[in-house]
Amino acid sequence: MKFKPVEEQLAYLKKGVAEIIPEAELKAKLEASLKTGKPLRVYLGVDPTAPDLHLGHTVVLRKLKHFQDLGHTAVFLIGDFSAMIGDPTGVSETRPPLTREQVDANAGTYLAQVCKILDREKTEVRYNSEWLSKMSAEDIVRLCSHYRLARMLEREDFRSRLDEGQPISVHELLYPLLTAIDAVKLQSDVELGATEQKFNLLVHREIQREYGLPGQAILTMPVLVGLDGQRKMSKSLGNYIGITEPPSEIFGKMMSIPDELMWSYYELLTDRTPQEIVALKQEVGAGKLHPMDAKMRLAEEVISDFHGQAAAHKAAENFQRVFRDRQAPEEMQEIRLTRRSDGFLVTQTRDAALQVMSAFPKWPQLLKYLSQAESISEAARIVEQGGLEINGKIVKDPTAKLDTRVAASYEVRLGKKKFLRIIVE
Repeated sequence: MKFKPVEEQLAYLKKGVAEIIPEAELKAKLEASLKTGKPLRVYLGVDPTAPDLHLGHTVVLRKLKHFQDLGHTAVFLIGDFSAMIGDPTGVSETRPPLTREQVDANAGTYLAQVCKILDREKTEVRYNSEWLSKMSAEDIVRLCSHYRLARMLEREDFRSRLDEGQPISVHELLYPLLTAIDAVKLQSDVELGATEQKFNLLVHREIQREYGLPGQAILTMPVLVGLDGQRKMSKSLGNYIGITEPPSEIFGKMMSIPDELMWSYYELLTDRTPQEIVALKQEVGAGKLHPMDAKMRLAEEVISDFHGQAAAHKAAENFQRVFRDRQAPEEMQEIRLTRRSDGFLVTQTRDAALQVMSAFPKWPQLLKYLSQAESISEAARIVEQGGLEINGKIVKDPTAKLDTRVAASYEVRLGKKKFLRIIVE
């Protein structure tokens, strides 16, 4: 296979990378690949500990795709065995183990999501249960003999837990050693991971050598900061963007990030070159491009990767319509209210069970009954604060009622982002 010149490959691969360990070795591997025509084996291992991926996961996946774009072999390893152990990286206490059923269910969704980024036809997909579940007690004892306990306890996660008197289970010490067997079995030339995975990746490299293989090169990627602009993107922190979320939701979340954060998003979540990003940043700095417009371009590019350009463009148009032109979205949740012969209103929505209410409900009551607010008092508070708009007019009176004497349609905005159409029949 014909590869691009090494310097050109390196320039492409360095985009967004935190560290290359060691860079000279990666360059040598690329040079050897160029000379022999044999692609490098580059792998990323992911434990399926949750059913869905968010944008933070895609940062390293995109780097794997960059290697794939250059003609190298992308190996996506699903850690179905190691997920049951639990990676101790960054945790302050022993993780509760996952069951085989939980892991299998999560793994089942991973591949479809990953293939939104990687070319499935060119991706080698493996599961580490292929070899880890077959290891004998003798294999594990021999593996443990290749690494020193003192070095394992030097890692920051374990050291801080020891200092704080927190327990460390023996199986946690085994995690980086067992996953090092992944690198041995895959005979990888390069492994990718987040910066917080550096300790594990270095153990993998060292164990490869203990088993008679040349040590792999390592590329670490920065952790993606979440929507709050401060902490890493995480589902547990609620500051994440899921790649399977509807395009309109992804767009809205992307537009909520601090302006300064969008430049790292451009670097880590798009294929724009560093030169293009610098030029874009200069345009914003010079006042030639509004930050919101730059952010809208970013959101559209990110969404197109997972939902296609048409869906991304539609999400952008909807955002423009709702938040910049102050119009109602073309598509919104529709709720129909029917008045019975006894005068009571009845509705059955997708989000609420059958509801029966008085013929002239106050708006806070109606919003609660329609599952648009947690309580009547919360809905009343939203109304008093100017968060209820009906057919383009703000309603601040919590005692205002819905008039159901005639059939009518009401376009309702609740807060900044919730829209619904209420139809009285």
